[in-house]
Amino acid sequence: MEKFKVGDKVNFLNDKGGGVITKIIDTRMAEVSIEDGFNIPCLMSELVLDYRSQPDYRQENVDKTQKEIQEKQIVETEMSDSARRTAIRRHGRNAEEEGLYLAFVPQDQQWILTGVLDIFIVNNTPADVLYSFNIKEKGKLSNVDYGSIEPFSKVLIETISRDDIEYWCNGLVQMVLCQDDIDFVYHPLHAPFSFRVNRFFKEGSYVESGVLGEKTVMICLSTLVALKGSEDDFVARLKEGKDITVVPQELKKTKAAIDKHQTAPGEAVVDLHIGELVDNILGMSSNDIFRVQINYFKQMLESAIANDYDKVTFIHGVGNGVLKNAIVEELKNYHNTSNKMASVLKFGVGAIDVTIKSNE
Repeated sequence: MEKFKVGDKVNFLNDKGGGVITKIIDTRMAEVSIEDGFNIPCLMSELVLDYRSQPDYRQENVDKTQKEIQEKQIVETEMSDSARRTAIRRHGRNAEEEGLYLAFVPQDQQWILTGVLDIFIVNNTPADVLYSFNIKEKGKLSNVDYGSIEPFSKVLIETISRDDIEYWCNGLVQMVLCQDDIDFVYHPLHAPFSFRVNRFFKEGSYVESGVLGEKTVMICLSTLVALKGSEDDFVARLKEGKDITVVPQELKKTKAAIDKHQTAPGEAVVDLHIGELVDNILGMSSNDIFRVQINYFKQMLESAIANDYDKVTFIHGVGNGVLKNAIVEELKNYHNTSNKMASVLKFGVGAIDVTIKSNE
């Protein structure tokens, strides 16, 4: 039953006409002044409020509904934004050096060369970070996301399909670090990035990250040490009108494991005879020898893939064919490779050529 008050304009529920409530008699009855000028008692259950005479009431309900919708949208947006930001593993095994990183993480860690990729900015520092993430499109920069990241956490920028990778291979990340109780100034970071598409189609490109705990293609935008500077140096550079942004230097490429077998640019020959791999085979069983050979094969192949080699020739020998068959079987797990018997004139019948596809 509706609640009425004196002055409410009402209609009769089971009869024509209506009037204005002039008195509340009790919890069940009200006195209504009708158009003829008479006041008559009525059951409240037989009255209905005339909403057409209540513009303020209607507007109040509209405003209330709109406010509730807006508040709900704000809550949903905050929850969605909060879900994008998660903590990283500060003390994970083999954790990366403190710094700022860009990470491409396959959602399906069992099949890292297929499926969608999550793109993260990783803040592995004790500072809050303000960031702006941009991709280069038709020679211009387009802003994709901006915001803040708490210390030792990451933010999901976007989830992309493999078909869209090429659009995310060139861009620019800008960052400013903020931290209380420090006696130095962090330089702002201006970090362009660019890499080839085929990098994402090579198993060797995906390395277990200590702070993420997953296999990922991870790019260091800058170490924390590189961003630290004294206040005097910062102010002096401003006065001199010098550029105070920090552009990450190209990391020096460490010598790859496969490089010691290189015979020409992009090519290598790996001899898997056990005498070439260990100094002393005394006490080794045939199974021990096989495990050393097949493990070294996988290590060299993955190193070649990660370092953009085109072809590797593996000398497995003639023997009983166990090692050769195992190599052929292992190669089925590397979808970006093909193989054939190596040159008989050059290697006899005991070698196999593995060609690594670029997957451009």
